[in-house]
Amino acid sequence: MSNTNHTSKSQSSREPQNSQEPQNDTRNDTRSDTQNKARERRPAPMEVLRQARSQLAELTGLAPESVTSFEQTEDGWVLEVEVLELARVPDTMSLMAGYQVDIDQDGQLTGYRRVRRYERGRADARRTGGR
Repeated sequence: MSNTNHTSKSQSSREPQNSQEPQNDTRNDTRSDTQNKARERRPAPMEVLRQARSQLAELTGLAPESVTSFEQTEDGWVLEVEVLELARVPDTMSLMAGYQVDIDQDGQLTGYRRVRRYERGRADARRTGGR
């Protein structure tokens, strides 16, 4: 009986050593897979739009009305966002502005600048006629 106990003890003491080696490899593989997935996962376009609008509003204090362009780049995204800068009566005389907003791959705003300013009721002469 003591041999049986000793044998089972020695087998059980060997099992953890054998089973620990693959577990460590599996843990490392799992960690690297998770890290790779986190690096590869880019926010969905709608997430980027929502975050960009929210971050721009927080930084400027202006409420975005619409996103007029949206382009994915190697570094993230570039958007043009229309905001109401100065409300006037009648509404067609309100001052609007277009802001270029740069977003990184994680969906965080990295910069913005006003690219144009105009009255709401005026046509944009820069873009008429396809020229």
